Amino acid sequence: MRLGEVIRKYRKDLNMTREEMAGRLGVTAPAVNKWESGASMPDIALLAPIARLLGITTDTLLSFQEGLTSEEIASVVREADAKLKEEPYDQVFLWARKQWTQYPNCDALICQLALILDTQRVIKEIPNSETYDEELCALYERALNSQEESIRNLAADALFGFYLRKGQYQKAEGYLSCFSRQDPERKRKQAQLYEKTGERQQARKAYEELLFACYQMANAALIGLYMMALQDGQIQEARGLSEKQSELARCFEMGRYYEACCQLEMAARDKDAGRTIEIMKEMLAGVEDMDAFCRAPLYAHMVWRPIRQEFILEMKETLLNGFRDEESFGFLRKDQRWQELVGQNTAP
Repeated sequence: MRLGEVIRKYRKDLNMTREEMAGRLGVTAPAVNKWESGASMPDIALLAPIARLLGITTDTLLSFQEGLTSEEIASVVREADAKLKEEPYDQVFLWARKQWTQYPNCDALICQLALILDTQRVIKEIPNSETYDEELCALYERALNSQEESIRNLAADALFGFYLRKGQYQKAEGYLSCFSRQDPERKRKQAQLYEKTGERQQARKAYEELLFACYQMANAALIGLYMMALQDGQIQEARGLSEKQSELARCFEMGRYYEACCQLEMAARDKDAGRTIEIMKEMLAGVEDMDAFCRAPLYAHMVWRPIRQEFILEMKETLLNGFRDEESFGFLRKDQRWQELVGQNTAP
């Protein structure tokens, strides 16, 4: 709650009129009315007497111990956005300063107001916008100490972007440590720094590593969705997801094996002998070139370990053993193409 709302709430809880409150504080009733409506603020010397009169602490009066709900924060941010469309930037900044002064412990409000003001001054090219640098950066630095990771990340992202724009690359790099090493944003920002500092090869390598990691993450997500669709009996959805996996592998230049393997289970489920055997052949042939992505133009600057020939042989044998599985591929037992493929003659 805002200061005026706190005063009104606790005054009413005591069944005290504005006139009674004004008389005890030595001010006028209209002054109390202005406090409660937010039109003005009490003099700082009156804060302690107001708190004593209402039977609360000054911390409660100033909302130091009370946060804002997400709805209240969103409401203030919407109000700031509306003001920026209609009022001069400097006036909106003064209004926003009152908000974060009133709620000094509300990291989410402080960070979001700072972000919207920071973004607007860049987009609208506000004259003398650098005069706001120190205060906005100080707000971000405060938000870096938030207990909420999402707020810390927002603040670190804003500070990184600020110093990147200023060309202070070493200072920008210092904020990378605020992000987890597993966070793709850290890799992307590192690539940006390499690019800005003229380390073009390193920048390309970092972007390529990010792409490869994105493929692995997206593929894992598709597999999870695919398995859930099968468990729920949603076969058409599962079929579409397996096709998406194949398209993803093709888009990210992963090679024949990865494009084909995700299609095998659906083909076998359909008992489509021709399609199943075709996919098996593609997979076996793809094993020979399983590291095709290592030579793909998309990953030209990445360094890879060469694939061992022993691994290729082991992989082929593992696949063939899998293709002989009675439960999955028993419908192929009398198909000569399958017999030749797996080296198994079951004809009577």
